[in-house]
Amino acid sequence: MKKITVISEPAEGVAGKTGSWRLKRPVIDNARCIRCLICWIYCPDDTISIKEDGSVSVDYDYCKGCGICAQECPVKAITMMEEE
Repeated sequence: MKKITVISEPAEGVAGKTGSWRLKRPVIDNARCIRCLICWIYCPDDTISIKEDGSVSVDYDYCKGCGICAQECPVKAITMMEEE
């Protein structure tokens, strides 16, 4: 049986960039981050990326603020902050 893998990437939809209606945003404390990349694995929208130095960042244009990354972070380096 042949396995098929689908990889999604953030993309602008008919309504525009999807992060515009977010109520909370994940803020990563890179000093606390252990770079386990669990947040990257669990992000349903593929908005967490790995920089060349190994730190992680969030693409706020497409992040919907679901909070899964913060919930799954084993060292609590991600805090969900209210949008201003």
